[in-house]
Amino acid sequence: MRLSEFWIAVSEEFGEAYGRMLVHDLVLTELGGVTGEVALRQGASPRDIWVALCKASDVPQDRWHGVGRLREP
Repeated sequence: MRLSEFWIAVSEEFGEAYGRMLVHDLVLTELGGVTGEVALRQGASPRDIWVALCKASDVPQDRWHGVGRLREP
């Protein structure tokens, strides 16, 4: 998952404003107790952050895969 795909997935699942707030504020224990924003700065995989965000937010597992993929023109 590319960073651009991560942000598409976040926006599609949570809405743009709420999704950005989650990435900024939600502490993800699965990633060592940091927010998604900090994890991105530390070099964590956008995919790993996406999955941790989904787990922490109780997103059904069937929506963890494929969401956010860049659309073909």
